[in-house]
Amino acid sequence: MEDNLIIGIAGGSASGKTTLANEIINKLNDPNITVIKMDSYYKSHPDMKPEERAKVNFDHPDAFDVELLLKHLQLLKKGNSIEVPQYNYKTHLREENTITVAPYKVIIMEGILAFAFEELRKTFDINLYVDTPPDIRILRRLKRDMNLRGRTFESVDKQYHKTVRPMHLQFVEPSKKYADMIIPKGGFNVIAVDMIASQIQTILSE
Repeated sequence: MEDNLIIGIAGGSASGKTTLANEIINKLNDPNITVIKMDSYYKSHPDMKPEERAKVNFDHPDAFDVELLLKHLQLLKKGNSIEVPQYNYKTHLREENTITVAPYKVIIMEGILAFAFEELRKTFDINLYVDTPPDIRILRRLKRDMNLRGRTFESVDKQYHKTVRPMHLQFVEPSKKYADMIIPKGGFNVIAVDMIASQIQTILSE
């Protein structure tokens, strides 16, 4: 294993991946840890008109720039800093600015399709899958997308039935077989968070 530890967190949209990552960070209480979101690596389509970009299937593996994400994870493994893209959910484009991420001791990479790519899975030292019932996920997604991403109820509902749910069943749900641990309730699962933090500390001390 390299000097740093990379943890992959997968799970459906609004399943609680970010909450789990934050709870792990809080439990470890170590400043040498960071989170990278797979969403930052959505492909940018400046050649498309806004209405065309809005129709892209963002829940399909093809929507992600996996080549760049893989390159960045490998750079972090080698002790190099990276420039993480910043994706704008309203325009469906990358911003001009990036965020510098240093090769921290612990790096958490979370995304709906984190386990859907074999080459990505090979970079993870620990694979965690957040398993949350679909009714809870859709309610969370509605609240998030309407409050934070400027979406209407109708657009969220349409996208969920057209792409989110079908792609979850086709790509996300099957990927849980690659998990080292499947976590019901995500970050609210105190016992699971304690076990994960303890395992991380054990690995780092070896």
